[in-house]
Amino acid sequence: MTEAKRESERVPMHGEVTGEVTVFMPMHIVNMSERGAQIETSFPLHLDSLHEFRLSLGDRSVVVKGRIVHCQIGELHQGAIRYRTGLEFIEPPEHARAAIREFVIAQTAARLAPPVIDAELADEL
Repeated sequence: MTEAKRESERVPMHGEVTGEVTVFMPMHIVNMSERGAQIETSFPLHLDSLHEFRLSLGDRSVVVKGRIVHCQIGELHQGAIRYRTGLEFIEPPEHARAAIREFVIAQTAARLAPPVIDAELADEL
């Protein structure tokens, strides 16, 4: 965009002016409840820092804010360090809380259901 098309003039910054950018990075959710989750990442997260997390819950996706409650080196995975991090969801919107609750209930039910084994009944000998 050229200067003529801008609604406001950009002013050059004198000295050092810094900022931060939010970038969504992949993570693996190890376990989750309505109040928080344990995740694995390829990078450490700082204790007590706040982040936004996009959770893919089956056919639904929600974004929630989370506070890092612990982060430690987990295990080596294909030659790379994996960090295991616990996070607490901070004031999730009601639609996100409901989606998480429904997903956790569905996961619990699937875990408790007896496995279905494909088999055939043999004729008596």
